[in-house]
Amino acid sequence: MKLIAIAMLAVVALSGCASVVNIPEPEAPVLVENLNTEFHTISAPSTGKLVAAVYGFTDKTGQRKPSDKMANISTAVTQGAEVWLIKALQEVGQGEWFQVVERVGLDNLTKERQIIRQARQSVGDERQLKPMMFAGVIIEGGIIGYDSNVLTGGAGARYLGIGPSTQYRKDVVTITMRMTSTQTGEVLLSVSTTKTIISTGSSMTFFRFFDMGTTSVEIEAGHTINEPVNYAVRVAIEQAVVELIKEGEEKKLWKFKTPLVPKDGPKIRPLPLKEALDKWPDARLNCSADNLCRPR
Repeated sequence: MKLIAIAMLAVVALSGCASVVNIPEPEAPVLVENLNTEFHTISAPSTGKLVAAVYGFTDKTGQRKPSDKMANISTAVTQGAEVWLIKALQEVGQGEWFQVVERVGLDNLTKERQIIRQARQSVGDERQLKPMMFAGVIIEGGIIGYDSNVLTGGAGARYLGIGPSTQYRKDVVTITMRMTSTQTGEVLLSVSTTKTIISTGSSMTFFRFFDMGTTSVEIEAGHTINEPVNYAVRVAIEQAVVELIKEGEEKKLWKFKTPLVPKDGPKIRPLPLKEALDKWPDARLNCSADNLCRPR
């Protein structure tokens, strides 16, 4: 009877802990939108789009997913970051900056063009395919750092064997990106960016002795929230593209249609988004990834 009573008490306590922790249910997939406002609002170039080629954006860290219990063969960061780079180049500045040509799947493209030529020849069609577009610049780079457990910590408290606890961990991913001229081979621009990844966890513990200390019951429930590493890589790539464009303007490789700061005017100190909206209510704002804004 005592065991039955203890089991029933455990079920009741566990259901109570589950309600306190409020473990979320799986959600349907959603479209991930850009949170970097400057990525969309940066001014277009005055000379038209740049034709760019992306051959790859590789993981140079060799890092595996961190695990406290066993070795993990899964990589810590994505192996297909060039997909995010191509998408970022196509969308930056409302799509006014880069015209991206296919190079990642160049073998497949070449084979398909050969099939088209053979098919046309077999039916006597003498039309020629248009020549493939060449790129003026090559944009590539890689993920050069993934540092886990850069910052860890937690807190907890118990009273009569009952109490909550929380833990957190900070990881950092670092990427580098460069732009190379196809005519001279010169590396025109090179930038690096970092993005932090925050993981948090919370739990509730119930611990109690019964029968003069000869029997004990311990119940624990909790959940963790981990920021996706893939999303962090994407944000870092988008920020690197923005920094690449701004550095190119500073080195006079191109010009903005609308300068970020007037040439002859004072440099305006950026403000937090809320303060910027209050100070410049009618102005169009340029905002960084840290939500620091100033008029365009």
